Amino acid sequence: MVSGKTKIKNPTGLHLRPAGLFCKTAMQFASKITVRKQARNEEITANAKSVLSVLGACIKSGDEIEVICEGSDETAALAEMIRIIEDGLGE
Repeated sequence: MVSGKTKIKNPTGLHLRPAGLFCKTAMQFASKITVRKQARNEEITANAKSVLSVLGACIKSGDEIEVICEGSDETAALAEMIRIIEDGLGE
């Protein structure tokens, strides 16, 4: 298992279009990919391969998230997921 933290930079957060790109990228990997966000007094986790799960996490611009990858291609998956977030998820 590997993980990394990053901040959401795009101004609208993970709304439908960037969440779709995020999930489409996650589905290219065999590893299980989870997103974790700390919100007030609770921890929210989402399956990065499910658009509804990612949208349900309500990830906004400026939120710090942790991407957790577990599986045979976990290192490559983590690097690519962090890269697309830092590139602004197509926006």
